Amino acid sequence: MTSLHAHNKAIVANSESPFVKLHAINFGDCQWTKGFWAEKTQKAVDVMIPYMGDVLCGDIGHALNNFKIAAGLKTGEHKGMYWHDGDFYKFMEAKIYAYGLSKDAALLTELDEYIDILSKAQEPDGYLQTQIQLDPDADRYENRKYHEMYNTGHLFISACAHFRITGQRNFLDIAIKHAELLYTIFFPDTKHYRRFGFNQTQIMGLVELYRTVGDKKYLTLAQKFIDRRGTYDIVHDSTTVGYPIGDMVQERTPLREETDPVGHAVLALYYYAGAADVFAETGEEALITALNRLWESVTQKKMYATGAVGQTHYGASVNRDMIEEGFIDDYMMPNLTAYNETCANLCNAMFSFRMLGIHGEAKYADIIELVMHNSGLSGISIEGKDYFYANPLRMLHGVRDYDAHADVTETPDREGYLACFCCPPNLVRTISNLSGWAYSLTDNGVHVNLYGSNNLATTMLDGSAIKLSQDTDYPWKGLVKLTVDECKSGAFDIALRVPGWSTGATITVNGKDAGVTATPATYAVLNREWQVGDVIVIDIPMETTFIEGHPRIEEVRNQVAVKRGPVVYCIESPDLPEGTNILDVYIDGEEPLKAQSQPEFLGGLTTIEAKLLLRENKGDAMYRNVRKPKWQELSTQLVPYYAWSNRGTAEMTVFMPVVWR
Repeated sequence: MTSLHAHNKAIVANSESPFVKLHAINFGDCQWTKGFWAEKTQKAVDVMIPYMGDVLCGDIGHALNNFKIAAGLKTGEHKGMYWHDGDFYKFMEAKIYAYGLSKDAALLTELDEYIDILSKAQEPDGYLQTQIQLDPDADRYENRKYHEMYNTGHLFISACAHFRITGQRNFLDIAIKHAELLYTIFFPDTKHYRRFGFNQTQIMGLVELYRTVGDKKYLTLAQKFIDRRGTYDIVHDSTTVGYPIGDMVQERTPLREETDPVGHAVLALYYYAGAADVFAETGEEALITALNRLWESVTQKKMYATGAVGQTHYGASVNRDMIEEGFIDDYMMPNLTAYNETCANLCNAMFSFRMLGIHGEAKYADIIELVMHNSGLSGISIEGKDYFYANPLRMLHGVRDYDAHADVTETPDREGYLACFCCPPNLVRTISNLSGWAYSLTDNGVHVNLYGSNNLATTMLDGSAIKLSQDTDYPWKGLVKLTVDECKSGAFDIALRVPGWSTGATITVNGKDAGVTATPATYAVLNREWQVGDVIVIDIPMETTFIEGHPRIEEVRNQVAVKRGPVVYCIESPDLPEGTNILDVYIDGEEPLKAQSQPEFLGGLTTIEAKLLLRENKGDAMYRNVRKPKWQELSTQLVPYYAWSNRGTAEMTVFMPVVWR
């Protein structure tokens, strides 16, 4: 089993999971070298993480201060949301990945300093929740609104990542001590505790802890949190007052019976991701059947063109439970009021990554690619210091009161600090660890999941060394060259993902047709006795296209969006005449769309030259007589959706009415 144990440093450490087809590589075995993700990752290491550290370790973010106060190292009171401990754990996780990539000893020293404070803040029996420890009026596990389980899950995940990448046990020991307390309290079927765990990160965390230390009780506890769902009356009791119940927190219907994604999108998708981790270890058919059904529903009936999910800030579920920040009816996809929390979009990718491992099908990697090039990356500025919590597909000025109430998280511009700070560290840790998603391993092969210039140096599952180098300007160009730099002598697979959006992709080996069909949304499997120096080229035409929504999506009927490769584009007011109303912008369907490389613009990207038609606004009446409009023609540029709002306060839309002559 030496080869399997050689892959116990992965982000999702499924190297020995019996019900997984694609196994994750060790973090650090793949390193971006140049281009899109190399630049984003370096920006994370150089700017995003240090800036976030300044915020969270200072008086604004106050997260580290909370731990210092709990440790007796500082006086004061808890500040921040109930889940702020979890935000800090995610920041630590990002710093762990930065260390894994750079081996910068200063990062390890900083992490050790944090961990020492955490150890001092932890209670003798393992309890560690500053929002409770610093509140004289709150008791442990008194009310699930305090998000203790959410913080716990991120503690476990971050501690496991730290141990795998550094080999040190100081953080892991804190997590184990806390996990032992969790098992003691929550494994028994007590009425008071049965409804806890509503924000499901603790399920993923428990499975990773099981994978890390091998203690099966952590896996059984993770499964118990799943099994309890929908087994009790959905009524308010002492543990639920102050927070919505039912579908909002995934508790009305047992997961194995669930047919429709409901409630808070982050809670749902973390739950599904955790359940997928449990399936990877148990192989329970009822579990994966439900997860297959839910994944299809999320991505085919409730997902935006940008990979974003969670259509509304406030609404009702199919069972008419009050929900926040979550899913509503199929095909109900507002643009202007779309919520699309950055965390939810990232969770969509995390769930898909686990389903990719289980099934080995390219459609799951397509979702990861879509999210990371669009609705995930839009959550942070090009500079790397400002954040969006919500990611609508249209922005208008003067139509929303951003100070309407205390819980407004939608903002017209990215903000340097958000009081609800869950999204920024979630995004930064994902950018920092994305190289660990790029490849997977099968019994006798390597799967290429994501494209971007990188070097892979790992071992296959039989213990043999494999080195590949990838050279590409993806996502701006579709030509990808992979060179075999080291490999074993026998035949094995190299499988290339053919994106679902692609048409006409070709694959060659050493300049000759590879003899495989590049079918969209599949992996093209090349099996041969590879030689050092072999060159594989997949050429994916980067056609700029119009896309339209399902006809049941009323909000985009007779409208189109522009997409090139995995990147969705938008029109932004800085590229329109001053005073233009974004709702008066139409796109000329007859004119060609031209890609234009702009290496010095917004961090370096490709824009789309398009011909737009501007219609004169006829006033504010709700209904108006209409005749054939007169158009003002405008040739201008569209920018990638992720890059909007980097040139000052702006209006924007992804979908535009199209005019065909």
